[in-house]
Amino acid sequence: MKFLSNVIATVVGLFVFIMLFFFGIIFMAALFGGESETASLKSNSVIELNLKDVNYDYAGKYKDPWMSFFSEEKNIGLSDVIDAIEVASIDDNIKGISILNNNSRLGMAQSKDLRNALENFKKSGKFVMAYANSYSQKEYYLNSVANSIYLNPVGELDFKGLSSEIMFFKDLQEKTGVKMEVIRHGKYKSAVEPFLEDKMSDANREQTTALLQSVWNSVCTDIAKSRKISTSKLNEIANGLLARTPEMAKQQKLIDQIAYEDVYHNDIKKALKVSPDKDYNKISISDYTNKMTTTAIVSESDDKIAIIYAQGEIQSGEGDVNTIGEGSMRRSLQEARKDKKVKAIVLRIDSPGGNALTSDLIWREVELTKKVKPVVVSMGNYAASGGYYIACNANTIFAQKNTITGSIGVFGILPNFSQLTKKVGINVEQVSTHQNAAEYSPFVPLDDTFKAVTLESIEHVYKTFVSHVAQGRKMNFAAVDSIAQGRVWSGSEAVKIGLVDKIGGLHAAIREAARLSKTQNYTTKNYPEYEKDFNDVISKLPFASTKQDIIKEEIGIENYELLQQIKKFQSRKGIQAIMPFEISIY
Repeated sequence: MKFLSNVIATVVGLFVFIMLFFFGIIFMAALFGGESETASLKSNSVIELNLKDVNYDYAGKYKDPWMSFFSEEKNIGLSDVIDAIEVASIDDNIKGISILNNNSRLGMAQSKDLRNALENFKKSGKFVMAYANSYSQKEYYLNSVANSIYLNPVGELDFKGLSSEIMFFKDLQEKTGVKMEVIRHGKYKSAVEPFLEDKMSDANREQTTALLQSVWNSVCTDIAKSRKISTSKLNEIANGLLARTPEMAKQQKLIDQIAYEDVYHNDIKKALKVSPDKDYNKISISDYTNKMTTTAIVSESDDKIAIIYAQGEIQSGEGDVNTIGEGSMRRSLQEARKDKKVKAIVLRIDSPGGNALTSDLIWREVELTKKVKPVVVSMGNYAASGGYYIACNANTIFAQKNTITGSIGVFGILPNFSQLTKKVGINVEQVSTHQNAAEYSPFVPLDDTFKAVTLESIEHVYKTFVSHVAQGRKMNFAAVDSIAQGRVWSGSEAVKIGLVDKIGGLHAAIREAARLSKTQNYTTKNYPEYEKDFNDVISKLPFASTKQDIIKEEIGIENYELLQQIKKFQSRKGIQAIMPFEISIY
């Protein structure tokens, strides 16, 4: 027994030693090696715009110093990238930007913001060049801003318009006995339509067609301007698949050169006047962004514009970079409201919605803040349903033309297995002290009283939602109700019907916030600071290879994302105010 205890003690001791040694190495590397990891900026350099690891507008900050020490400088958000490009336009060391085989996960409105930044960069007289082995529609939209576009000789360009596909489960429910009980308000709440119908309703087809056409028109207009091709010609190209090969794409003037990557780099050397036998100076966008952060020019003014990032699905709890929680959001609004140096607030929203109660709690905090200082909303890819709920009472609302917004509607969905249990011979009985004492059970048919009470609750949330919108947008209830009903709108449509004030990105919203607060010389301050502990960092270290990584490896990223959607759907509690579908443009 003593031998066994000695062995265990030795094993534990070795484990502790290895862990301490491992963390010691990481600590020393982070403490002394940080400067050497960042590439030096040389004259006559080109920024390589690789956005593979840039997923969000905001990369996040943490109250825990350990979290900040290990995490903050390793991640950058799109807002940091755009700020860096603005600095690069006046940086004498930077001569151009190279977009090389970029494959980002940015949404369309984010791509629009980035395109605008690149357009402004070109106005400085510096070049933007792009090369890819193949272009998806989304990546071509971004790359089309370049002065010169290159495509691999055996590559391809995807340019065919937008399409949507929806699966319907009504017949499957009847065959299996597994039924999703739906309680909703809003004829356009198509999130639940697949469980009610076996085909698309006219209302859903109407909104989906209008939405896709509006987004496509926005994309087409930007490409037409950059490539000097009419929108009618672009639609002709898309209809006939007239750019499907490199030769056809060049003939249609969607690209400039058909070449291998070495030719592309040689042409950059020519633009920089670098000898063909020498390498040209490059710096990654992440290194350049981090360098600009550490050498940022401090304004002489103490005035600040707070930017509060609300990104992801709305849920209860603290929240993080991909989840909006009432903890971090309410705390951020309160801190910015009480800080006398903060003159105005920009609420940057990128969310399809989520929990209705959490949305209302954040709405209330915005309402209290607006009484003290201006609040301007900047919509990203999405600000729909709960995402619009938290936006509707701002002083001014900005969106891009291809932003997805609206979806003012509410629904509840309950899985019911009573038909299935009956088929397999299971009988469920309930005993209660009162008529309505029993909780909802998925194993008994939905009770009419329970359904009526739940519908009453949903109607109450819907009326509250519409009333908030009417108050915030200075409209009457009937006017909001007529454009609500769960319908989704593009940003360009939302301006016409009064849900959005102006078309523009985050920087336009910041300028508006400064104007409303009557400040001209200011700096920006980012929120939230998340209250996460050190365990979150440990879980991401190399030795703690996560089950997510293993699953991605086995089933592929696309299937993993589908699995995550199922898990998300299962985790939603309470009444939901969430966008009826998700849009991914490739």
